[in-house]
Amino acid sequence: MSTPSPATTAAELSAAAEAIASYQRRVAALAGPHLGTDREDLVAAIYEAERQLRTCERLLQRAVKIALQ
Repeated sequence: MSTPSPATTAAELSAAAEAIASYQRRVAALAGPHLGTDREDLVAAIYEAERQLRTCERLLQRAVKIALQ
């Protein structure tokens, strides 16, 4: 089994970061209908998940940069 090139790894990481960014936007949009209701617990959980997805995207982008060095 051959080792993938850094460029191939970077491309895969970049694709994963793009997918995570898409999910992050979708999850963030889910909070809107619940704002101003008695479901502050749900809104808080959605925002926390959205923040974690944003962190994941940044970490993947960082890995892309490292792979391309």
